[in-house]
Amino acid sequence: MEMINRYVYAVAHRLPQGQREDIAVELRGLIEDMLDERLGDSDRTAKDIETVLLDLGNPKDLADKYRGTKKCLIGPELFDSYILVLKIVLIVVAVSIGAGFLIQTILEPFSILDHFINMIISIFTALPMAFAWTTFGFTMGEHYGGFKEKHLQNKEWQPSDLPGIPDEKGKIKRSDSIAGIVFYAIGLVFLTFSSNYFGVWVFNNKFTGVVPFLNEETYGFYLLFIIFIFGFGILKEGFKLVIGKWTYKLALFTLVINAISLTAILVMIKQANFWNPKFMNGLVESGLFAIGSEGFNIVSQLWGKLTFWLLVFLAIALIWDIVNGFIKARKTSNLMG
Repeated sequence: MEMINRYVYAVAHRLPQGQREDIAVELRGLIEDMLDERLGDSDRTAKDIETVLLDLGNPKDLADKYRGTKKCLIGPELFDSYILVLKIVLIVVAVSIGAGFLIQTILEPFSILDHFINMIISIFTALPMAFAWTTFGFTMGEHYGGFKEKHLQNKEWQPSDLPGIPDEKGKIKRSDSIAGIVFYAIGLVFLTFSSNYFGVWVFNNKFTGVVPFLNEETYGFYLLFIIFIFGFGILKEGFKLVIGKWTYKLALFTLVINAISLTAILVMIKQANFWNPKFMNGLVESGLFAIGSEGFNIVSQLWGKLTFWLLVFLAIALIWDIVNGFIKARKTSNLMG
């Protein structure tokens, strides 16, 4: 019975989410009918079940038949997940740009025309960029990532090749992956198109401006780093959503992506010209602090240690992501092995 469950799972998980339950029920019924026709009232053995499954064939090929049509842009096994991730990313990017326009208009209503023009430019820049990143990631996963289950090329498929059904402890919640995609997409849009609002907002009865954290004169040079960091984050969460369970390959992929991201962040924020060199002067000029005051000295100390603590926080978060992935991949491997 376990082998039947594994076969049904191997077929169903390759199908669109809405078809899986119905196809699983139909396939179980088909297998039962084939066993009854073959054995009648005789006891079933593992060998009999293997023979029936061999007659049905490779679960990948059977899933293709149930699916009916082959979508070739990304590949039938990843296409539905690709469309889901693409929709999420495009919607989040569009909503973020719209929200940014509304906030800017509320804060600076007399510049609404400039804000509207910037919004249009952002839409025609960000949406194609989001589409390209998502498509690139799934294309890499399809052709080079090795995330699809591959059977030995020089050997016919056998029921013994069936993967185990993943335990709940090793599964990745779809909501967690979607939340990660949303986070990275919002960060990408904000830091790419609204970085001038990344700082201390100053209000004197009304909004009077922002004292930026980043050096506006050199920010354009580092923008490519930021796009790659958040873009790779979207790819990582997209793969988690596609695979649905922790494996050693996914944990290794997470390690590589996080290592690249952490290195890029380290190179970027350690540069003296990355941060706004006039940040403290800007706070004084805005009237928030007076030079030499207790508040000024506290903020000055915090500002001086910002790079260090930011690196510590990011390193802990990214390293934990890696360690957690390998721990769950090991549990999944033990449970399935």
